[in-house]
Amino acid sequence: VDLLDPITFAGLLVGAMLPYWFSAMTMKSVGMAANAMVIEIKRQFDANPNLLIPNHPDRPDYDRCIKISTDASLREMIAPGALVMFAPIVAGVVFGTKSVTGLLAGGIASGVQMAVSASNTGGAWDNAKKYISKGAMDAVIGEEEPETVDNTGKVQTKKSQIFKAAVTGDTVGDPLKDTSGPALNILMKLMAIISVVFADVFLAVNKGDGLIASWL
Repeated sequence: VDLLDPITFAGLLVGAMLPYWFSAMTMKSVGMAANAMVIEIKRQFDANPNLLIPNHPDRPDYDRCIKISTDASLREMIAPGALVMFAPIVAGVVFGTKSVTGLLAGGIASGVQMAVSASNTGGAWDNAKKYISKGAMDAVIGEEEPETVDNTGKVQTKKSQIFKAAVTGDTVGDPLKDTSGPALNILMKLMAIISVVFADVFLAVNKGDGLIASWL
């Protein structure tokens, strides 16, 4: 494979972009599903304040929350799945087999780096919040934010800006390490499998040069 061929190099650039596009879509989906869950939980609390009382016999509507989660998990993966499946097909039919080879090379090279980065970064942000939550940075918080220290001298960790920043990092880190990072494995494998399955179709279009060969 000649990566300096214009068609191959163009496919390489598009392939390198796909993991980032895919990750952005999956992270956005997680945020939308989580927001819908928060709205539903708030609705239940507003409708029945007894749910906030410990050991009260009234129970939340768990089924509704489960439905939100399962519906979102199926609905929100349609677009990322279509991206992964149609990218090599469009590249092969329109631009030829050279474009597909570049697309796969770029997707694998970029996807591996993105997956490792997402898993490690997300894990680091998640553990940072846990580290601060257990009081490991109370001395720093007490010094930097004296207003968080109560009358007994105990630092109210969760009222500090440092903890709030860690929560923000964890909010981004969770979908990174739990959704986008692991899902990139599917992106790389599925693109390769689709390319192999449709290889004969790609070769049948202008002997592998794609539809673009008719216009050049």
